[in-house]
Amino acid sequence: MNFEDYMNWLYSFDKFGIKLGLERITYICKELEDPQNNYKIIHVGGTNGKGSVCKFLESILVKSGYNVGVYTSPHLQRFSERFVVNSEEVSEFEVVHLIEKVKPIVEDMKKNNNIPTFFEIVTAMAFQYFKDKKVDFTIIEVGLGGRFDATNIVNPLATIITNVTLDHQDRLGNKIEDIAFEKAGIIKQEVPVITATSGAALDVIKKISEGKNSEMTIVGRDSWKKIRGSENWQEFLISCSIKDYKIKTFMFGKYQGENIAIALSTVETLQINGVYISDKSIYDGLEKIKNPGRMEIVNFKPMILLDGAHNVAGIINLRETIEEGLIFNSFILIIGILKDKNIKEILEVITTIADVIIITKSHNKRACDPPILKNMIHDKEVIIIDDILKAVDYAKSIASIQDLICITGSIFTVGEARDHIFTQLQKY
Repeated sequence: MNFEDYMNWLYSFDKFGIKLGLERITYICKELEDPQNNYKIIHVGGTNGKGSVCKFLESILVKSGYNVGVYTSPHLQRFSERFVVNSEEVSEFEVVHLIEKVKPIVEDMKKNNNIPTFFEIVTAMAFQYFKDKKVDFTIIEVGLGGRFDATNIVNPLATIITNVTLDHQDRLGNKIEDIAFEKAGIIKQEVPVITATSGAALDVIKKISEGKNSEMTIVGRDSWKKIRGSENWQEFLISCSIKDYKIKTFMFGKYQGENIAIALSTVETLQINGVYISDKSIYDGLEKIKNPGRMEIVNFKPMILLDGAHNVAGIINLRETIEEGLIFNSFILIIGILKDKNIKEILEVITTIADVIIITKSHNKRACDPPILKNMIHDKEVIIIDDILKAVDYAKSIASIQDLICITGSIFTVGEARDHIFTQLQKY
C-alpha cells in the first residue's frame, strides 16, 4: 500500500460521521499503551479562537526551547496540518507509519461492530505521533464540544475554554448554558482553567471549576486593549495577573487581543507551576506567528481577505474588522456555508455590508447548496458560482485595485480558495 491507499483507508471512516463518546478512543489508546500520558498537555476548548490560541502558545513555548506538538482540526489545505511539531507538519512517511500502528486495532474493532470515527482514529494517531517525537508539551484542540470529545481522555497541565457562543446546537444544545456545560466537560480535578467566557456561560464554568477545585483565571474585556495598528500589524496592551505586556503581532483582527490575553494568562499559569518561559520568548513568539485562513490578507490591489468564520460570533468579528480596520471602495463577498450552521443569521450579518455577493460551495459533503443560500438573501443581487476556483477568478476579474474581496463562511471554503490563490501566485 502507498500513501494514497492508506489515506483512502483512513477517510473511509469519514462516512460514520460524528459519534460523541470516550469508549472507542479510550480503547484504541489503551492498545497503544496510552501515548497521551507521555508529555505535558494544554487542552484548548471553546467556540472561537481555539486555533489562534494554540498557535500563540506553540510559538512561545518553541521560542523557550521546548519541543512542542500541536493537534488541531479540521485542516485548511493538507491533512498534515493536523499534526505539527515545532511548526513542522507530519510527513507522508510518518502518517503511513502511524496508520500501520492503529489499523490492526481498528480492524479488530470493526469485527466486533465497535467502529471508531475518523476523528477518533486521527486523534489516537496524533497522540502516538507526539510520543514518537518525544515532545515536551502538546497543545490539544478540542474537536467538538468537550465532555464527550475524543481529545478528552488527556490529563492536562492547564485547561483553556476560550469563549462560548451558539454553534453545533444540534449536538450541544440550544442554550448557552447547555453548550457551556458540554465545553466545561474538559475541566479536570485541580487543573487550572483559563477562560474568556462571560455571562451565563461563565456562571456554568465557574460552578464546574469550583466543584473540581480548579483555580480559574478570567480574561475579561478589560484584560486587553488595542493601542495601534494597520492592515499588516497590531499592537495590544495586555493586562494579566502577574504583569502587563505590550505585544506586537502580525495577526489581523482586533479580537486577537482576547486570544493573546488568553495565551498570556496561560503562560503565567504555567510559570506559576514551574515551567520556565522567558519574556523574550513571549515577545518573539507572538510577533512572528501567523494563522493561515483566519483573518489572513493574502493579496493587495485588490485586497483579498480569507477568514474561516463559520458561526454567528465569528462572522460578527469579521464584519467589525472589515468596518473598523480596512479601507476599500467596493466589498466583494464570496461565501460558502455548511448546511448545519445558523445560515440565516450568518448571512444577515455579513451580506448587508457587501456590494457584490457571490455564493459558492466547497467539496465538503456538508456544504449547503447555493440556491438555498440565495433564497435567504433579500434586497441584494446574488451571483451563484458553484465552483470556488471560478468564484475567486470571477471576483478578481471584476475587482478594481482599491476593492476588497473577502472569502468566508467555512474553513473548507477558505481552504479551497487559498490553495487556488497560492497556486496562481506561484505561476508569476
